[in-house]
Amino acid sequence: MLKQRLITALILLPLALYAVFGLALEWFAVVITVVMLGAAWEWSPIMGLKRQASRWAYTGSVAVALIALQWWFPVTEIWQNEQLQPVYFWLMVAGGAWWAIATLLVLNYPNSRRLWSRTRSIVGVFGYLTLIPAAAGMFAVRSLNYQTEPLFGGFVLLFILLLVWAADVGAYFAGVRYGRNKLMPAVSPGKTMEGLCGGVALAFVVMIVIAQWVQIPATHYSGFYFTGLLTVVVSVFGDLTESMFKRCAGVKDSGALLPGHGGLLDRIDSLTAALPVFTLAYLWFLV
Repeated sequence: MLKQRLITALILLPLALYAVFGLALEWFAVVITVVMLGAAWEWSPIMGLKRQASRWAYTGSVAVALIALQWWFPVTEIWQNEQLQPVYFWLMVAGGAWWAIATLLVLNYPNSRRLWSRTRSIVGVFGYLTLIPAAAGMFAVRSLNYQTEPLFGGFVLLFILLLVWAADVGAYFAGVRYGRNKLMPAVSPGKTMEGLCGGVALAFVVMIVIAQWVQIPATHYSGFYFTGLLTVVVSVFGDLTESMFKRCAGVKDSGALLPGHGGLLDRIDSLTAALPVFTLAYLWFLV
């Protein structure tokens, strides 16, 4: 399993970096839209949709939302005078509110499942709140300072990716080596408190390195580290939230597209939480 994960990661890494740094902003948005539609397709069985027509309909509804967003509010016009376009801002607020609610649902699982497990449409709405703000957050981050510094947003997005990857890698190896105490056994039996601490610790090391490398001003230290740590913690709950929904649906992996990783949704679950929360924190603490 580890070998498969490493091989898949080595293939995906250059593709991800090319998408972030090598594509024009509009084509980057197209690629992210396709990824989110793949994730929407994988979400549909989690909400209990089994017929192909129903799955296509749900995926199509996400496509309509994302295409309409880009049509009415082009990715090149998301930021105006360091202010986020209002529709994008409220999508980030909706995403942040959803992940606060999702965290409570995870912490209160399995009791919380009574609130949503019997209603397919509620889980469908949860899917919209997971995928659409995440895509909007991806567009917003990548387009930061695009007119004056085209790669600036790419490096910010890479910072988010590094935090999420560090949290994942640190949790995996710390959990394997030191894991004794289960984190949320009812949701994800394999995750441990030691793994969580290892993931946060490695992500914090990444933050320290980046802060020194780009010379973050001392006046921004508190905002920088708070934003980073908040992003890491919420990314963990992004992973746990998907695990919770999959467990209720009797689904082990969201798909089989990525050997060793499962489906697209399994690979981006942490990012779906990290992106809107990071964007809000960036607006409030770093702009």
